[in-house]
Amino acid sequence: MPYATLDGIKTHYMTRGSGPHLLMMAPRGFNSRIESWGGGKWKEMDVFNALAGHFTIVAYDRREAGLTGGRVEVLNWEKFAQHGKLLLEHLGVDKAWVIGPCMGVAVAAQFAVLYPDNVIGLMLPQPVGGHRWFTRLRGFFDKHAAFVCEHGLPGVVQKVQGKSFQDDPECGPWASVLYHDKEFAARYVKQDLERYLKIVAETRDVMFPSSDVSGPCGQDLMRLETPTLVWAGDDASHATSAAHQLRELLPCVEYWEVHASRQTHETQLEQILNFKSKVESGAMVRKAA
Repeated sequence: MPYATLDGIKTHYMTRGSGPHLLMMAPRGFNSRIESWGGGKWKEMDVFNALAGHFTIVAYDRREAGLTGGRVEVLNWEKFAQHGKLLLEHLGVDKAWVIGPCMGVAVAAQFAVLYPDNVIGLMLPQPVGGHRWFTRLRGFFDKHAAFVCEHGLPGVVQKVQGKSFQDDPECGPWASVLYHDKEFAARYVKQDLERYLKIVAETRDVMFPSSDVSGPCGQDLMRLETPTLVWAGDDASHATSAAHQLRELLPCVEYWEVHASRQTHETQLEQILNFKSKVESGAMVRKAA
């Protein structure tokens, strides 16, 4: 699979299929990479082959994940969304469908907020949010900061050993880059420790300020006119309340009201294709204010 350098960050991506482009924001939190679609199996769906029959899929390792590089700076949803936009520009794609399950919902929704003219339709399956998600993810950053205070930045490099931030929070948000990029690791250990800890704390606070659905703020969601398909999860990370928030706030939304236990690969693909057909035919209608 090819690489592209986007804003100085080496980015691992793949394309497949034909038809309109579909930008795929991978699930699995901070381990958002091509393989996070389950090696092509997502929710038992052979996702790449299934979707490549209807779209030209564009899947990639998000910055700071998988084989993609990164940069030590305050991370936020805007930076993650901008990374996806730069990939589309690299490929010469002006307009695309966008899908992002799990924490990918936050990135995909932010993408649509920042670049509404470049999004045909938005698909947001099983968004993350809720109090348990909020406390867990903030705890990731706190565990990493505590480890850094005790072992220093060289201790982080020694600990990583191929683990991601999602796998072991003590390894920190730049774990994957540290493992794959020795030059990055050499610069990483030379940073000012106090400044680094401030970056970690600010990233935690801007990405997870509350137990609301992760991603753009409510006001931005209320202004988002992009046709959107939402369906809910129901567990400690994918609180049903997060999907209900999107249904409440988004002005042009179709909500698939089926419990997560009854969502199958066949029915999810059917929902995606039905939604695609509605948007292309102009049948999606804005909710009354």
